[in-house]
Amino acid sequence: MLQISPRLVLPDAEIELHAIRAQGAGGQNVNKVSSAIHLRFDINCSSLPDDYKEKLKGLSDRRISSDGVIIIKAQRYRSQDKNREDALARLQALIISAGIVSKQRMPTKPTRSSKKKRLEGKTKRGELKTLRGKIEE
Repeated sequence: MLQISPRLVLPDAEIELHAIRAQGAGGQNVNKVSSAIHLRFDINCSSLPDDYKEKLKGLSDRRISSDGVIIIKAQRYRSQDKNREDALARLQALIISAGIVSKQRMPTKPTRSSKKKRLEGKTKRGELKTLRGKIEE
């Protein structure tokens, strides 16, 4: 079971984990041992709440396919167990990031003094730039 929050838990049956051979340098170990983990998680068939599902589908993340399947390949470590933990931690972080509700911005108007300060700064800057020009006799 993957603990997302105190009230949200994903059962192991919803997460597919497959051991595959890792890429890159590593000598004989890479050629013989399947230490990388390929994680697949179907958003549509999961027990996540609907708002989580919608936010996950709306994310522009390359790990989420067009059919709503999260695919994570973990091959950072030489150990299969550490790669499994890494893949699950990355899935957990992705789901947690989808659950964060951002505070809605309230539009405000600049004050009269801030407008005045901005315009004074612009005129000072313009005067400084004119002083940099050629001096005509």
